[in-house]
Amino acid sequence: MLDPSEIYDVDPVVAAEVTARAALGSGPVLVHALQGFVDAGAAGRKAAEHLTENLTTTRLATFDVDQLIDYRSRRPTMTFDSSAWTAYDEPALAVDLVRDVEGAPFLLLHGSEPDVQWERFTAAVRQIVERFDVPLTVGLHGIPMGVPHTRPLSATAHATRPELVADHPSWFGTVQVPASAAALLEMRLGESGHDAMGFAVHVPHYLAQSEFPQASKVALEHVERATGLDLRLASLAEAADQTAAEIERQVSDSAEVAAVVHALEEQYDAFTRNVGRPGLLAETSQLPTADELGAEFERFLAEHTEDGPGS
Repeated sequence: MLDPSEIYDVDPVVAAEVTARAALGSGPVLVHALQGFVDAGAAGRKAAEHLTENLTTTRLATFDVDQLIDYRSRRPTMTFDSSAWTAYDEPALAVDLVRDVEGAPFLLLHGSEPDVQWERFTAAVRQIVERFDVPLTVGLHGIPMGVPHTRPLSATAHATRPELVADHPSWFGTVQVPASAAALLEMRLGESGHDAMGFAVHVPHYLAQSEFPQASKVALEHVERATGLDLRLASLAEAADQTAAEIERQVSDSAEVAAVVHALEEQYDAFTRNVGRPGLLAETSQLPTADELGAEFERFLAEHTEDGPGS
């Protein structure tokens, strides 16, 4: 493996501040939300944006994305104005020092998921974790699920030690899914003896392509409970209320869609009553499948794209 320390630069002034604070107690927790993998409802992306826009942030470390991004598979956008290129949406991957409402510091790793050199990248993040005595790393994103928007959002919690997620229900047995840099980071940190965990918020799959601030709010609520941070979620709550009202307006416009949502609610309620009974999705044989219900709702939303929650 090439030297991990050569793919990122650390601001020495900010690093000295983090080190000094860590010397007074434990180091800062690290929250991460990388873009490029599944993120239904833009849960992770909007959560990271909320943190950087509503809390005080300072850049601690900057990764060399030229070494980590495959531009031909994920082309950045550029702006052409009349006769000249005027702007470039440059990819970024960085660690910020953020302070919560009470001034408590934590680190935020956010930006583009690396396309290549995953092992080198995870080793680089481990160097940061060890240099600044990070006691816990927490990841977050959204995944599409056959759940209704009218029920409280749940999340799949995972961690390097079972004790870290003992208070969270297990929604899945053993499954194989496409890998992500964030998942590999959690596993490698655990193998190195560092505590790490993550939350995948269950987003109604008919809303997976829209921004769904409820999911970001739930993700950050889990972070607050796991870390004790105060992340100023009032603005996200307001956005979530507005989105919920718009979805309800769309549903009320169609008796057919209202029936679809009701069926999803019945399926969800039956499932939650039977959580913990492996392989059993309750007695729902008369109900349409979640995919069938979601497809029907997606068709409805496609007919209302001008007024939809993601417009």
